[in-house]
Amino acid sequence: LEGEDAERIGLRTDGVVIIKNGKLIYEKYARGFTKDNPHLTWSVTKSVMSALTGIAVGTGQLTLETSICDYYEDLPPDNCAVTLLNLLEFSTGFDWTEVYENEANQVSSVFAMLYGEGREDMGTFVANHPLRDPPGTTYQYSTGDATLLGAILNRAMSEAYGEKFPWDLFFTPLGITSAVIERDLAGHLIGGSYFYATPRDMARIGYLYLNDGCWENERLLPEDWVTRSTELSPVMSEERIDADPDWIQGWHWWLNITDTEKGLEAPWPDIPANSFGASGHWGQSITVIPDHNMIVVRTADDRDGSFVKNDFLKLAVAVGEGL
Repeated sequence: LEGEDAERIGLRTDGVVIIKNGKLIYEKYARGFTKDNPHLTWSVTKSVMSALTGIAVGTGQLTLETSICDYYEDLPPDNCAVTLLNLLEFSTGFDWTEVYENEANQVSSVFAMLYGEGREDMGTFVANHPLRDPPGTTYQYSTGDATLLGAILNRAMSEAYGEKFPWDLFFTPLGITSAVIERDLAGHLIGGSYFYATPRDMARIGYLYLNDGCWENERLLPEDWVTRSTELSPVMSEERIDADPDWIQGWHWWLNITDTEKGLEAPWPDIPANSFGASGHWGQSITVIPDHNMIVVRTADDRDGSFVKNDFLKLAVAVGEGL
């Protein structure tokens, strides 16, 4: 279904791709999109950064214990306690405000980074934020953390593998031809927001994760990377700032578990609990459903909250079961 462009109401789906047992079983486009149009994925970018971090760790260029001060000088001394693991867990403790619509632009740390004082060098802008909490003690979803992660990846990997390392080491081996990641004016990957790809190519990323980081019998991600990325981060048991009960994450991937003791509620209760996914603003998603050997991709321009992802995924599973 589509809403009127002028009003931006209703279900505004741009593309749906469903893969089951390694085969494309459903594909449909709307609102002028085709299989050949790359789509802005917004925060699906964060999950791509998580994958690229796995590659960086696998090559030995980075470790989970790497401090941000290894790549940024003259930071507030306490900020050197922030590690790569904290960036992956959204547990940096930076004093950050993650808001978008319906707030004054001056309130949003995200807007300040993307469009305001931080736009020329986004990583430096984030890394210089004061700490609200000791790193590793609180969870707060943060486009800033992911963008700083992208900048560190850029600095660490470009020296050894060149500026095109995401393509040479990740996208090209997966057969992804549509990928674009925007850079800030300092030349660093904008790791929180600006990855573009077609739904088919997004599905390739899901298929890599469905198959434990392997593609055509070649291991692209370290042996335990997918497992660790899709396990509940320990910080989820600690204080969670500005997070709903169904905001449940591993390393930049969203999880579907319920843990009543920790106050966590599965966001998609009608699909298996071991499902996980990447998610972006206005309806972008890659969902991996291992129990059904499925990947479900959706691109969209949702604006009014009428789309219910659980209902959509329940229907997608039904499509697969009907074959």
